[in-house]
Amino acid sequence: MRQQEIHQYIQQFFNENKCRVLDESDEHLTVQLTIDMDKRIMNRPFYWSYVESGGVEPNPAKLTLITNPSQFATSMAGERLHFGSPRLHQLFQVTKEQGAFVQLYEKPGSGQTSQVTLTPWLGVNYKITYSSDRTKESLYSLGMNLMNGAVIDGFQESVRKLELAPSVSANTYYLPYIIPPVRALDRLEDVMENVVNQDDHTWVDEAKQRQVKDLRVLDYFYTGVEDVPESYHIEKKAIEEQYETTIRIEIINGGLFYLKTPLL
Repeated sequence: MRQQEIHQYIQQFFNENKCRVLDESDEHLTVQLTIDMDKRIMNRPFYWSYVESGGVEPNPAKLTLITNPSQFATSMAGERLHFGSPRLHQLFQVTKEQGAFVQLYEKPGSGQTSQVTLTPWLGVNYKITYSSDRTKESLYSLGMNLMNGAVIDGFQESVRKLELAPSVSANTYYLPYIIPPVRALDRLEDVMENVVNQDDHTWVDEAKQRQVKDLRVLDYFYTGVEDVPESYHIEKKAIEEQYETTIRIEIINGGLFYLKTPLL
């Protein structure tokens, strides 16, 4: 996930959660959290217990997130946000907890007088996690046209530019989908599996090499020991678990989108 995509993600996240943007540039975002969002992400249970039990005026926190790595080493005040950072994981988790499925309709343009036809799309955001003693994560936003089966990458970025609403506008009608969303989801999962299959997996061999090296070091310390203590087996198991390699594909969120704008 590129830093620009992270910046766009948090813009959309806080906008949809009604957190007012106080200051923004290409390198950072400062928002005024709502009470609900403060409770969700700021880990201040004692403060909120004090406010609610004492009838005190609530004062939700302001949060500044720095998204440009070139600013990470500067004096700019705020949290450094990058892929893999705990705060970004936290925002992903909040998104998942909120249900993360939407159904939206593109609005006709201003001055549009003729009837507008909307085409159904299924959009899904995925996260791939490669784990061993190190972790690598990647985000993909796929969309499938539910009329002809065409698939595009970068779907979220495309629909983000459009004006969408939770209900269909007047003088607008939408086409019923030909491809059921469940079948489309299966197809998109195939696409994600293909992405994984075509990716570079030398990291698996490298993790295995580091595991072998650590196990050799462990064995070295117990060379000549006839009755190997229980601690040896505990350490060996810990090393094996540390370097265990896994690949996980997760859905972050998704939805049905009825669009008048052609994306292809």
